[in-house]
Amino acid sequence: MVAGIDEAGRGPLAGPVVASAVIIRDTGFTERIDDSKRLTERMRERAFIDILERCDVGIGTASVEDIDRMNIYNATLLAMKKAVTELRKGAEYLLIDGRMNIPVPQPRTYLVGGEDLSISIACASIIAKVFRDRLMMEEDHKYPRYGFRKHKGYGTREHMEAIRAYGLCPIHRKTFGPFGSLCKAMKNKKNTDTGHGSRDAGHGKRSEGHGL
Repeated sequence: MVAGIDEAGRGPLAGPVVASAVIIRDTGFTERIDDSKRLTERMRERAFIDILERCDVGIGTASVEDIDRMNIYNATLLAMKKAVTELRKGAEYLLIDGRMNIPVPQPRTYLVGGEDLSISIACASIIAKVFRDRLMMEEDHKYPRYGFRKHKGYGTREHMEAIRAYGLCPIHRKTFGPFGSLCKAMKNKKNTDTGHGSRDAGHGKRSEGHGL
């Protein structure tokens, strides 16, 4: 059995990265199966249901904490590994979109632009995209000021304006893209301010001693 593997969410500034592994059991799809980026949201939702009815599907996620701890590439490998191991019937061979060296034992073929070359990878791209979009819509309820429902964590103008206005929220990737240098600068500033505070306190004590 061959499983197609793809991911969604490597590029956003917030939220998890999600991967999917799909083994097709029935090719009689009634909805359009294509690269998820070529489908509208409504088309993806319909295809998502169609795929679940006709395929074995595994889904894996790597959290924001995973991304900040191990970087986005390794976090994506983790999500892909989880997706493969979540398949009810183990895959014998993998078709992997891109060149992601997933740490699992199965033999595999790497396909750059795999959504155009493999229907199982196209299915995986749809599953991962819809699943992640749903997660981000849930996060929108927790953090409504950021507009996650619309941009799903990508660095749109609206998103960047919200960050400038409200700062980072718990699901922003603190070490990712522009945030790495920003958080480092904030940490350095905090340390500097704390240092000044200690010296000021010391000066205050010496002044009190002179007074005595």
